[in-house]
Amino acid sequence: MAARVLTVRGLQLTLGHGARRYHLSLVCRRAKVAMSRFEPQEYIDYNKLQKNLGIIRKRLDKPLTLSEKIVYSHLDDPVNQEIGRGKTYLRLRPDRVAMQDATAQMAMLQFISSGLPRVAVPSTIHCDHLIEAQIGGEKDLARAKEMNEEVYNFLATAGAKYGVGFWKPGSGIIHQIVLENYAYPGVLLIGTDSHTPNGGGLGGVCIGVGGADAVDVMAGIPWELKCPKVIGVKLTGQLSGWTSPKDVILKVAGILTVKGGTGAIVEYHGPGVESISCTGMGTICNMGAEIGATTSIFPYNFRMKAYLDKTGRKDIAALADEFKDLLVPDEGCEYDQLIEINLSELKPHINGPFTPDLAHPVSQVGAVAEKNGWPIDIRVGLIGSCTNSSYEDMGRSAAVAKQALEHGLKCKSQFTVTPGSEQIRATIERDGYAKILRDVGGIVLANACGPCIGQWDRRDVKMGEKNTIVTSYNRNFTGRNDANPATHAFVTSPEIVTAFAIAGTLKFDPEQDSLTGADGKKFKLTPPNADELPSKGFDPGENTYQDPPKDAKDITVVVNPKSNRLQLLEPFDKWNRKDLEDMQVLIKVKGKCTTDHISAAGPWLKFRGHLDNISNNLLIGAINVENNKANEVRNQLTNQFGPVPETARAYKKQGINWVVVGDENYGEGSSREHAALEPRHLGGRAIIVKSFARIHETNLKKQGLLPLTFDNPADYDKVRPDDKVSIVGLKEFAPGKPLECILKHKDGSQETIMLNHSFNEGQIEWFQAGSALNRMKELQ
Repeated sequence: MAARVLTVRGLQLTLGHGARRYHLSLVCRRAKVAMSRFEPQEYIDYNKLQKNLGIIRKRLDKPLTLSEKIVYSHLDDPVNQEIGRGKTYLRLRPDRVAMQDATAQMAMLQFISSGLPRVAVPSTIHCDHLIEAQIGGEKDLARAKEMNEEVYNFLATAGAKYGVGFWKPGSGIIHQIVLENYAYPGVLLIGTDSHTPNGGGLGGVCIGVGGADAVDVMAGIPWELKCPKVIGVKLTGQLSGWTSPKDVILKVAGILTVKGGTGAIVEYHGPGVESISCTGMGTICNMGAEIGATTSIFPYNFRMKAYLDKTGRKDIAALADEFKDLLVPDEGCEYDQLIEINLSELKPHINGPFTPDLAHPVSQVGAVAEKNGWPIDIRVGLIGSCTNSSYEDMGRSAAVAKQALEHGLKCKSQFTVTPGSEQIRATIERDGYAKILRDVGGIVLANACGPCIGQWDRRDVKMGEKNTIVTSYNRNFTGRNDANPATHAFVTSPEIVTAFAIAGTLKFDPEQDSLTGADGKKFKLTPPNADELPSKGFDPGENTYQDPPKDAKDITVVVNPKSNRLQLLEPFDKWNRKDLEDMQVLIKVKGKCTTDHISAAGPWLKFRGHLDNISNNLLIGAINVENNKANEVRNQLTNQFGPVPETARAYKKQGINWVVVGDENYGEGSSREHAALEPRHLGGRAIIVKSFARIHETNLKKQGLLPLTFDNPADYDKVRPDDKVSIVGLKEFAPGKPLECILKHKDGSQETIMLNHSFNEGQIEWFQAGSALNRMKELQ
């Protein structure tokens, strides 16, 4: 073999780049590189991806975007797969699955129902969602372990039984753990959390899905995804001063809005990319979920290589170097939409309140707040979350805090710090960042999601009291962080949050305004600088990983039938081969309806493994068009108003099917499939809206519901809350064929409207079988 390599080296001198590629492919066929240190027998197979891509290149005969290269190289059948951006459904073979503990409960319950003995691809469970922020890291973690012992034991034993790696509570947030250990350039990873795209910062296509999609992949079934369009974001210039990677996505969100990325992968490229750290790219990709994007991605570069090196994956970096052509876009590739941002001109931004796409330059937000009557004083500043909890983020925040301390100042606002992982926590403790953040007034919380997802025992304001908080999180829907609908939440970078917490007011621009030190003298904060990666390397901290045993025959997964936290699943009923006639309108929703509105998080997270109990939060946050109130709908059987779940249960008891009517981008936000499971469980049959968010539409299909859209969006106004709704023509249900909907009004009149759908033939089989899981069992 050595002689052959020498011959190839000789050819390189004569033939140049083409021979180099040939030589490298020979080397790669010799060397096997593990996907992660936890799975030494699972290898990265760039050769297979390159082979598949060669087939696609011959078929399409055009330059390809990076997104297309990675997605198409993971096709189940690259020879015959029909490919059309925004049109066809792709059957894909993802490399791995990641699940957070709140969604993993239902995913594992569904996998158990499948009857399969072991997962077919590398999979992990991450305990990060069930830890409530209350006092501080250690005590909050201990309390969570005690309160959630039953759920943690279920997940640990289910993981061990079915071959799934288990990250214990305290390990950190799923997306930080994935970036540190599992993401790599060119990977196709699906995760049961909407912010899974964080892995795009390491050059992977990482996509948020519902639990039923994860079950498909873990069962070895090709995973379906509508062929995404590709939005290009060309970055020029370079970041400097107070401007951070977070400002890139805050700016993009302001341009595209919360639904502008739906059905598309956002692909960043251009010379400006080189000025962004790997974890900074992760921040940008992470919050791409807030524009509805399928995922976001950056091309492989030296920043990613440096991160791989520092996180103990030099072998992966070396392999990626050899296959770099696979991991960057082709010159001359075309995007469906192109946005250009000059990073040298980009200013610090802050978005909110109540929606992540309401963008303001930091220099203007104070005036805008005054004009709109938003509270100016900042009650709490919160840094961390899966979006912004890297070593660099903590370092830049500490750099701001240190300046305040040097002038005798501490935070005027309350201030919390959430490390993204045990590795980050241990490293910032060792390097002094944590002490600086505590000294300025911060409380270091557990390595978990915490307030970002509503796991916050907040006691400084009363429910309904208007107040402002500023976070480095990704999502700021009404009541998202603390269940208080009067909390005005803004999202920005960690360093801006820190500066705001020190100043205590939205009317502070760190680029222009001064603070007054303890000595009475004015001073200005200088732009923060911090190391991108720790010069001493990462401190791994406590080992919190449980490897699944090779032999699990003696492991038993027990679910107590009397538990109020866990419940084995019963199959949903099959379609009876009849039209859906005279369905009641449960609620006609007014305005924004996210998955937080449909299935609230916060205190409800404890029931994520118990379908009947979690269903008691169905649509309690949605606004009823009839009375402009949340969780108050008219029961058409009694003519009395009552809670939405109670009304749904009353209809189900009487054998009455029902529908929900909604507005634009219905189901935006989290990937939680409970927002689809709950309406199915309580007797829902169809959700009729102007438009859907991608993940939620798929989740509804998976559970045997009909997600339908008005052919004419104005027909939303024709539906009355007391209508009887019939959907006819289901016996001829076919891809691309609209369905007829008859609205029977209470005055005896009726009218017919047309409804569209995006079902393909396989998805129609899910509906007919009652759910995708039922169909899987039929095919076994």
